[in-house]
Amino acid sequence: MIAKLTGRLDSTGDDWAIIDCAGVGYLVHCASRTLARLPAVGGQVSLVVETLLREDSLRLIGFASAAERDWFRLLTQVQGVGARIALSILSALEVDDLVRAIAAQDKALLSRADGVGPKLAQRIAIELRDKAAGLMLGHAARAQAQTTGDKRDPSVGVAADAVSALVNLGYGRSEAFGAVATASQVVGAKTKLEDLIRAGLRELAK
Repeated sequence: MIAKLTGRLDSTGDDWAIIDCAGVGYLVHCASRTLARLPAVGGQVSLVVETLLREDSLRLIGFASAAERDWFRLLTQVQGVGARIALSILSALEVDDLVRAIAAQDKALLSRADGVGPKLAQRIAIELRDKAAGLMLGHAARAQAQTTGDKRDPSVGVAADAVSALVNLGYGRSEAFGAVATASQVVGAKTKLEDLIRAGLRELAK
């Protein structure tokens, strides 16, 4: 399985790029936002890769970050969302905006992506709310651990503690996850626990 490609950008198209790695050109399909971040042809590039192996084909999907790849994986777990639709969503929305859309159950924002109608947007919002918030908190905890040098399990951090605090205050776990996921984007991963809880409560009060 190919998980990452680093090499020279050979060429690009509407939804693809060819990465030259030591003389071997790899065709990688990408969201338009990922393609927009690539350097000029001839420049050095590194992409996180998801390998899609089918009975009769092998397809590489490239991402600017592990978070973008993880969202692709989540999206394709939803019935009716294949690789094409998932890339369309990641083309229409930044990862942060996607987090907020699902946390807020904003179906109109999700519907901005080509191929995503109201029914599919609703399915994505409902099915991914808990999973998406958990993923978001995991990324926030890892970012905090990298910043502070904390070597603990990255799933244990300020964000997870804030969720637990809100649950203890009587909020549902799904509500708490969504509020903290959104709040952590606003106040940042390095915020103190009490500040993140206050920000989460503000989100719940909206």
